[in-house]
Amino acid sequence: MSTARESVLDLPVDEVPDPEEFIQAAMGWHFGRETGSPFWLERARSLDFDPRRDVRTFDDLALFPNVTGELRDVRAADLVPRGYGDRPRIVGFYESGGTTGAPKRVPLLADWVERIVAWNARNMDLRGDPQGVDWLALVPTGPHMFGELVRRQALLRGGVAFTVDMDPRWVKKCLAAGRTEEAGRYADHLVEQAAFVLETQQIGVLAATPPLLERMARDERLVALINEKVKTIMWSGVHMDPDTRHLLRTQVFPGIGIHGGYGSTTMLGGVDERAGLPDEAPCVVDPYSPYITFSVVNPETGRPVGYGERGQVQLNHLSKSMLLPHNLERDLATRVRQPGNQIGDSLSDIAPAAVFDDQVVAEGVY
Repeated sequence: MSTARESVLDLPVDEVPDPEEFIQAAMGWHFGRETGSPFWLERARSLDFDPRRDVRTFDDLALFPNVTGELRDVRAADLVPRGYGDRPRIVGFYESGGTTGAPKRVPLLADWVERIVAWNARNMDLRGDPQGVDWLALVPTGPHMFGELVRRQALLRGGVAFTVDMDPRWVKKCLAAGRTEEAGRYADHLVEQAAFVLETQQIGVLAATPPLLERMARDERLVALINEKVKTIMWSGVHMDPDTRHLLRTQVFPGIGIHGGYGSTTMLGGVDERAGLPDEAPCVVDPYSPYITFSVVNPETGRPVGYGERGQVQLNHLSKSMLLPHNLERDLATRVRQPGNQIGDSLSDIAPAAVFDDQVVAEGVY
């Protein structure tokens, strides 16, 4: 069902499409009767604009309402575009961490997974991260796509990922109920499982959430093991404050490359820390333009804040497999100019808002 106009949606990972051509092709695909998903074809009836006619540029994505709250209830299969045919290559249906209520749920299609994992691998090459080594992943698996993406990254780079069972929702429930000691014991249990792997296996890459990485940093035995074996540490899942990041990079793990990332379920993946930043600089993440793009906005007006100012992160995901535009995330960030000709903002000093969707944000271990 592909047309010449839609072929821009299928470019190789090392080719960057023209943003406006890409956006217009995405509108044609997601709102075409034969190619769009049941969800968006039905949702289009309530829109007061025609996406195929009126959405031409990055700024036009702001015409869309934020529909991510509907992902808590919609049938996940209805989010798959019809253009994939009767047997779409669905890797799985994955859920958010449930930080602000019932989890949101999205389908992960094989072509998008291959694209985002290959792009993340290219960023690792730019940083000089090792290939042909095994990984230890202290990240959520099960219904969370984080673990699936890390597993595929390790395989693509010639290694295998060892994993640890993690239920981040239980920790969040404990914290919300004031059971901080119980949450701490669970985090200690996760670190203990990681220690078993580090003691017995040759681990070259450690992927972990910041709270678990900080707990490991307080254990002298684990610090010694990590410094002995690990070449690269990748953190993501929740924020890491600049002071902690600087301490880990310069004093706790001084010989190891430590790189951050920023991801979410509604992003369908994650973006990486800009390569080449000095230890004292804040962590900056760049968009994966035009597929994953950001704006930093005043949450009351929806208008962009100035560069160097803080606001709330607004996310767009546009790919052949999914359309999730104009999504106000639960995170705050400082607006940074994007590199080159990419569309959207870069982000630094990302941290959660205290309250989002009238819910107190409790991060826990993820």
